Amino acid sequence: MMRGMMDILVNSRALRRIFDPRGIARTGFATLLLILLILTATHNASAKYASIVVNAKTGEIVHGTNVDTRNYPASLTKMMTLFMVFEALDAKKWTLRSRLKVSRRAARQPASKLGLRAGQTISVEDAVLALVTKSANDVAVVVAENMHKTERNFALAATALARQIGMNRTTFRNASGLPHRGQLSTARDMARLAQVLIHRHGKFYHYFARTHFYYAGRKHSNHNKLLISYEGADGIKTGYIRSSGFNLAASAKRRDTRIIGVIFGGNSSKHRNKLMTRLLNKGFRIIDGPAEPQIAKAKPNRKPTKTAKATNKSSKTRWGVQVGAYNRYAQARESAHIAMDLATKYLGAGVIQIVPLKTRRGRTLYRSRIHGLGKRTAYAACRILERKNRPCMELRIKDGVEFASANPN
Repeated sequence: MMRGMMDILVNSRALRRIFDPRGIARTGFATLLLILLILTATHNASAKYASIVVNAKTGEIVHGTNVDTRNYPASLTKMMTLFMVFEALDAKKWTLRSRLKVSRRAARQPASKLGLRAGQTISVEDAVLALVTKSANDVAVVVAENMHKTERNFALAATALARQIGMNRTTFRNASGLPHRGQLSTARDMARLAQVLIHRHGKFYHYFARTHFYYAGRKHSNHNKLLISYEGADGIKTGYIRSSGFNLAASAKRRDTRIIGVIFGGNSSKHRNKLMTRLLNKGFRIIDGPAEPQIAKAKPNRKPTKTAKATNKSSKTRWGVQVGAYNRYAQARESAHIAMDLATKYLGAGVIQIVPLKTRRGRTLYRSRIHGLGKRTAYAACRILERKNRPCMELRIKDGVEFASANPN
């Protein structure tokens, strides 16, 4: 009986007859109520809960629930879409400045979308940022069509690539994650995708840490709120459709340990985020021991001894910038992301470091820094940030000790 009812529900003409006032009279209120109950039950049953936590370095599973249950990935699909963009960049088929043309079909995609118009173009880098933050469905189709002519061909290529990297229970039917009954994946497969993406395309992974980006004068915020609320979180993607519930793939790094967590079927975004916080904490406890990892203390700025001076002469000097000091860790991290957004050309490849400092009154300030820069890059970034009324100070780093620099020459 349920099979027959579902056949009716998927037939649009039958639906129109049933919900027409005359159809209701013929069908009967009790039958109509039964149909609605079946529809609700079927919807709830399709969003199955699953979760997994893995050691990103070894792939070892440290927690798992229904890890091989096939679910709708929703916008977690865009992790594969981005993976294929990074593959094209590595193969020199595209550059970050390459322009992708928008088709009518792409422009007609439902929200969430960037609002692109048919005939215009978008750069590859803006496409990457739109997929990461806005989770833009129109941009996903733009990428698919420019890479493989049609979205169907793109989905076939994505499924083939999934098999190559060990995603054995995943099938893609589109590039966005919009509802399609044949588009299915598992918590294990999505964790595998995140792991391979981070290892193979580490130089592009920093895009997943962006909390927002600007396009056509509008600010688009990242749906992944763990980037602000969870210490060490630096990616990777959220997802939601009614049939999937609230999904999330997240990665966090503390000291030398990186873990990846995936959740399918959360009841709400807040429920999903709280659950992921518990799972990530559990992962760190299992891998690193019972004690919660603490933020590394800054090395004291002591005067170097004669031996240290001799070592410093031969050591490589690196540079960074400090973009403020704040009362809360989350504020410091957010400031670093804002700075990276405003001066992406110079800070995009940098590494965020939040360095605590104990004041004389016993308070802790969190200094927001971006390391891994060259000297010219650091000064150029500060010039841009200062023009935008953002704090910035260049840092010269020797052997892990930072020195503020006042002389650009």
